[in-house]
Amino acid sequence: MTHTIQPNNPETTSAADSTEIPAAGVPASQPAASPVVPAALRRRIPKYSDLAPLMQFKKPEFSKEARLRRASTIWELRDIAKRRTPQAPFDYTDGAAEAEITLRRAREAFLDIEFRPGILRNVSSIDLSTEILGKYSRLPVGIAPTGFTRMMQSEGEYAGSQAAEAAGIPYTLSTMGTASIEDVAAAAPNGRNWFQLYLWTDRDRSLELIERAANAGNDTLMVTVDTAVAGARLRDVRNGMTIPPALTIKTVLDASYRPAWWFNFLTHEPLTFASLSRYTGTVADLINSMFDPTLTFEDLDWLRETWKGKLVVKGIQTVEDARKVVDHGADGVVLSNHGGRQLDRAPIPFHLLPEVSAAFKADNSDAAIILDTGIMSGADIVAALALGADFTMIGRAYLYGLMAGGRAGVDRAIQILEKDMARTMALLGVSKISDLTPDHVRLLNK
Repeated sequence: MTHTIQPNNPETTSAADSTEIPAAGVPASQPAASPVVPAALRRRIPKYSDLAPLMQFKKPEFSKEARLRRASTIWELRDIAKRRTPQAPFDYTDGAAEAEITLRRAREAFLDIEFRPGILRNVSSIDLSTEILGKYSRLPVGIAPTGFTRMMQSEGEYAGSQAAEAAGIPYTLSTMGTASIEDVAAAAPNGRNWFQLYLWTDRDRSLELIERAANAGNDTLMVTVDTAVAGARLRDVRNGMTIPPALTIKTVLDASYRPAWWFNFLTHEPLTFASLSRYTGTVADLINSMFDPTLTFEDLDWLRETWKGKLVVKGIQTVEDARKVVDHGADGVVLSNHGGRQLDRAPIPFHLLPEVSAAFKADNSDAAIILDTGIMSGADIVAALALGADFTMIGRAYLYGLMAGGRAGVDRAIQILEKDMARTMALLGVSKISDLTPDHVRLLNK
């Protein structure tokens, strides 16, 4: 039986009921007695026994682990990274092309949304796992290819691949990586390793790389196609960025504030590359010597015939090109403007995402849609998944963790993103990735 409890609402009391009647023998005009002050609100001198529990001073911690634990966001990892890394390698990671408009817009795109949560859903258990390119991933995010990674911090690609292996997510080694394909595979033998390829003018060398990637167990080849020439990365120009870093007066002064970085750099094996022998010169010269401005879709056809695993094309910035690379055999696309490092004022992948998703659905295509550029939180990842991405990738976000604390810093970056994603999904009323839909996100300024 249902019992109805009627509240006692003083606002419904009748005027007659609320009429004050003076007490017997007390004139009606006499003011009422002052209210009694509750004992809890009376002033008193505190006792030591009351203060003692409040005077517990925590012993300061200065270890790397404590420093990383205090970071609750990727931005806070970035702050630590900036303090611990010389300006040239930090700016190489943090910077973008020309006026850096593209990078700024990409990050703002994730801010200019409104989440639309559902309530009264059972979110006691959140499942962040997904499938990407035919295999399981514990989280809907992987590590993107980044060049010169051991220059940012001496553990470099080894830290990234091992952290990805531990987290159960893919790791992508760059052609410009500073560890060999074979060494990365040996460092993370149980990880899901992908290889990112720049097609060179020398096709024999490209073929050699493809064969090495296959022999090392890489199941996915990611070819980058937005680098006909190197972008104008002005921070690198101003810093005189070279490979290896040059010991100029400026760098020596900079090193005096970051002795740990220089100690690690000078006491480990000199930088080597995944795909070429040691190189001395500017970053821009190296990139321009490798990139092939003559690439066409026929080269993609050659690559599809050559590579027998999954093939993903990175650097897609229009719906037309997304459709076309799938027609030429790609198993997936990475909507990316190279982190804003190539063409400034390029299209924003997050804005392009709904259009590509709609186009693939119209074509009945099962090609994977992967998104990068601008991701700095787990909420960013959830928003991308809701708007049609199958998967996401992080570059700078994990590099900030690497520079902040090596392998432990990369682990911390992934932990932060995972916690963000789980919390955001729970607050949206969603318990698994497949339940996210475009109805959960509204673009405010699009």
